[in-house]
Amino acid sequence: MEERQRTAQVMVVDDDPDTVIILARHVQREGYTAIEASSGLECLRILRERSVDLILLDLMMPEMDGFEVCRALKGNQATADIPIIMITARDDLEARAEGMRLGVADFLAKPVFRRQLANRISAQLDAVAAVRTAEAALNRLRGHLGGDKSK
Repeated sequence: MEERQRTAQVMVVDDDPDTVIILARHVQREGYTAIEASSGLECLRILRERSVDLILLDLMMPEMDGFEVCRALKGNQATADIPIIMITARDDLEARAEGMRLGVADFLAKPVFRRQLANRISAQLDAVAAVRTAEAALNRLRGHLGGDKSK
């Protein structure tokens, strides 16, 4: 797909430095670029300066938890469409329900295994690429139909 022609930018957000290192290595081994953030606030700051294709977001962080980060991201037009995979040690139905309500695309429970992470990232990037392809086709069709009306 067209999206795969460039290296996807994947942000890893976790307050635990070891987890950030491990997840970033997994991301890089799959051929993606890893952008690291050690807090929700740092994540939001980085996203004001650059765009990313996907976010791996820890749920339980001090100061600003994953739900708060998700609310901020989904409430901002510039970041609302970035898929978020929530990474959490708290793998319960309440957390999943809240995340889904906020627009989380997928969940992974810690510990995260490389193959599982790779599959989830790939699925989300493929979904984004499919939506973009469909939107482009729809816009071409609209342009075509608009041209027919003027004849």
